[in-house]
Amino acid sequence: MRDMNNVFHLAIPARDLDEAYTFYVEKLGCKLARRYADRITLDFFGDQVVCHLSQDYDQEPKMYPRHFGVTFRDRTQFDNLYKLAKQREIPFFHDMSLRFEGLIEEHLTFFLIDPSNNLLEFKYYHDERMMY
Repeated sequence: MRDMNNVFHLAIPARDLDEAYTFYVEKLGCKLARRYADRITLDFFGDQVVCHLSQDYDQEPKMYPRHFGVTFRDRTQFDNLYKLAKQREIPFFHDMSLRFEGLIEEHLTFFLIDPSNNLLEFKYYHDERMMY
């Protein structure tokens, strides 16, 4: 089992680091940890996302199978992020929807898209036991 003192790490392509900085830090509210000529390292909701400068990114992104994000335990935090995304006009790939309605795994979800076509999914399960 993961010790919560440890941090999950994900590396993603970024076509332009200034665009990535604007999206993740200025709009989404992530904390910049480090910046180098070829990458930026971010505190992404308590985990580490590294945006590596690359021209090898999805030209036509699809939700499945490749995306990443956060599953919230707290509905208020989920709602606040959704409101922030709307207020700051962060681009949505797919607006909020309800998945698996009426089933135990019912959850709310929305997808954002960053300037390099990386898809970010944010979820909230009505039954916390379904998070995994």
